[in-house]
Amino acid sequence: MYKKVLVAARGEIALRVIRACRELDIKTVAVHSTADIDSLHVKLADEDVSIGPASPSESYLNIPRIIAAAEITNADAIHPGYGFLSENSEFAEICIKCGIDWIGPPPGLMKKMGDKALARNLMASAGLPVIPGSNGEVADEEEALRLCGEVGYPVMVKAVAGGGGRGIRIIRNAGQLSENFHTAAAEAKNSFGHGGLYIEKYLDSPRHIEVQILGDGKGNVIHFGERECSIQRRHQKLMEESPSPGIDERMRKRLFSYAVKGAKYIKYGSLGTVEFLVDSKGDLFFLEMNTRVQVEHPVTEMISKVDLITEQIRLAYTGNLVLSQDDVVRKGWAMECRINAEDTDRNFIPVPGEITFFHPPGGPGVRVDSHLYTGYTVPPNYDSLLAKVIVWGSTRDEARKRMIGALDECIIEGVPTTIQFLKTILRNSDFAEGKFDTTFIDKIKAISVSGYNVNGSANGDRENGRS
Repeated sequence: MYKKVLVAARGEIALRVIRACRELDIKTVAVHSTADIDSLHVKLADEDVSIGPASPSESYLNIPRIIAAAEITNADAIHPGYGFLSENSEFAEICIKCGIDWIGPPPGLMKKMGDKALARNLMASAGLPVIPGSNGEVADEEEALRLCGEVGYPVMVKAVAGGGGRGIRIIRNAGQLSENFHTAAAEAKNSFGHGGLYIEKYLDSPRHIEVQILGDGKGNVIHFGERECSIQRRHQKLMEESPSPGIDERMRKRLFSYAVKGAKYIKYGSLGTVEFLVDSKGDLFFLEMNTRVQVEHPVTEMISKVDLITEQIRLAYTGNLVLSQDDVVRKGWAMECRINAEDTDRNFIPVPGEITFFHPPGGPGVRVDSHLYTGYTVPPNYDSLLAKVIVWGSTRDEARKRMIGALDECIIEGVPTTIQFLKTILRNSDFAEGKFDTTFIDKIKAISVSGYNVNGSANGDRENGRS
């Protein structure tokens, strides 16, 4: 097994990887910017190396500095977590060339699946249903206009190298295409270093469902079930659960079959996620593949009792799957709520600041993944995620009620958070009945009745002054 792993991430996912390494008796190296010198992953790693100023481009995205940190600490491998360089095939290739193991899929596969248009074509070749659209990156606005006419409005203009909801625009007519094509390209260029766009038919009110898979790169692939990811704003997820309340067993088997089939076709090696959209008619379509650990992986761990990060590290070292499909037994229901430092009354604008008090929830069936502590200052330079609260229940309703209780118990003071908004969702009758899709948040944000806002508090007064 590896002797030392450098964790090229920050926040809660860096802590998650450090904990997995500790259980495997692997020493860890935390890298950090100057803004993160007091972050918990720095305090809990065996070693730490400062890799630059707060700006991501000068620290967490600075490949030479991260490689240098691995070399001076004699790290055997690098785990990228999620975000930053986790889907950067060039970074993975450089690691390997420098004699450092990459805990993830081979760079060639990362490059193929990171190109959303190419990934779409590969999955179509594997026999997976894909959303109608362009066969690859569109050359310019003129070609995009022609393709939109062929596909039929509404369409989505999407970044080829996209993720996290950036570089995406919904286009309902030719005029909107002219208004948004170049801004989407510029946003994609700024976010991912590549401004290429492709076209997909826009599906009204779909469900977003993904399947967690693990492959050995030799054609052997297993799945760990699906996750429902339709509760999102600006194409970014806020809540996830497993299993999905919106599909039946027949659809579930089709999802698993397609996910495994696609991963086998490309001989996928490592932990990964195959994502789908399911429309109102029950038709499903391949959306994209993520070649890294997902933020929402804990819900799968809760229902399968499998430590996915440990299995990912073990696979990277040995090249072999320890688990078989028969070893994966899913039981009960799990939900995850992402608690962000955001003002929900101001369109989820991020609000950094000092955490003056933090009390995480506890009790049976409750897990919290977080890098917070009282006195920690949330920097303005990075993602607004503060904590993930994950619960397990024997039924969906038990899990839902347990999550409400956990969020009632979770106290974060000093910055506004999404806690009250998440409780509003959980108490919504349509959500409780599993009747929702990717437009759900937009719908409830528009509702304001009886003097109550979407945070579930009268006249904007947060419970006990806590957010």
